[in-house]
Amino acid sequence: MNTVENKKIIRTVFERLAAGDGRALTDALAEDCRWTFPGQWSWAGTWEPKTAVLHGLLRPLMAQFAGAYRIEAEWVLAEADRVVVQARGHGVTTADAVYEQTYCFIFTMADGRIAEVVEHCDTALVERVLVRPLT
Repeated sequence: MNTVENKKIIRTVFERLAAGDGRALTDALAEDCRWTFPGQWSWAGTWEPKTAVLHGLLRPLMAQFAGAYRIEAEWVLAEADRVVVQARGHGVTTADAVYEQTYCFIFTMADGRIAEVVEHCDTALVERVLVRPLT
């Protein structure tokens, strides 16, 4: 895949996420993908492969939201196999906390799939409002 195709794949994922389709992202993940929260905070770490990303991170995380959690891309940049997205997330937790998040996702693409996600976000909001999934 080339830069244009990689960017198109990620744009399509985010169009579906903005419409409340959470499967858009999980469907695009490669079987051997990894998801990393960098830094020195309670959620810092890496989940891999896809089964660990789904069962250890994304499903427990999304279970903390009442209704659909929506993420909208503000801009998408791409070069070679990397696609960078600045996005905004909107939701309400099951504990009735408003969760308005800002993200910078760095995606590494391989063969039309997401091979790696590095997620940067408002860590103070995460720590205050969400419970870290157990690993």
